[in-house]
Amino acid sequence: MNPIDSLFQSLRTRGQKAFMPFITAGDPDLAFTRELLPAAAAAGAHLIEVGFPFSDPIADGPVIQASYTRALDRGLKLDDVFAALADVTKRPGWTTPLVSMASYSLMYRKGPANFIAEAQAAGLSGAVVPDLPVEEAAELSKLAADRDFKLILLVTPTTSPQRAEKVVKACSGFVYVVSVVGITGERAALPVDLRAQIARLREMTDLPLCVGFGVSRPEHVRGLKDLADGVIVGSALVKKLEAGRDKALTDVIALVKELRSALD
Repeated sequence: MNPIDSLFQSLRTRGQKAFMPFITAGDPDLAFTRELLPAAAAAGAHLIEVGFPFSDPIADGPVIQASYTRALDRGLKLDDVFAALADVTKRPGWTTPLVSMASYSLMYRKGPANFIAEAQAAGLSGAVVPDLPVEEAAELSKLAADRDFKLILLVTPTTSPQRAEKVVKACSGFVYVVSVVGITGERAALPVDLRAQIARLREMTDLPLCVGFGVSRPEHVRGLKDLADGVIVGSALVKKLEAGRDKALTDVIALVKELRSALD
């Protein structure tokens, strides 16, 4: 069974929800990424989303865009990211599932089958693909399903019910529920109509629903734990990477612990 399926099955049995931090691969460098991943897992991350830097991010706000730029300016390559992730996931005792947040352009350039094969060899269990229209996802969805590699697509507040049904059918592992209209980034509060959005999706799928975009504070997490199956926090954590190396690690871990505590 895919580790993502095993995780959500276990969490549902225990009545718990998944905490999923997002980190940028290679910011400030891959040595730091190799250090941060196990530290985040030890701090309470159930599953970790790894951003694959891309020069033309689709829905990322200024914090994550800047993080991607810092990584790319150091000459980061896709093969180097895979190698760094493999170095972490092949360590004895590693059990935390990883998913990539990767533009379909990266997959297309490498070849979808090759990307999935190399991702699995690196220890990834799935991929969030933010810029793949559901109308063009059938081939990748089948390819991923044949290899038990999870394909996660995004549903936004402006996605029509008819299109949302197509999106959730193309998904596996979990559905990425975008909580706000707009780009990633910290928000003061989550939308009041998020509850209704999740309720509509519950009628369409049994897959776990994980909420991201704008989730950054303990009160956000507490407000979601009775609605969603998981929460995804990105910009609030990635912003910590702007600090010096030691401070960034300390600050990221402190926030992971704080948000995981709020979820529990």
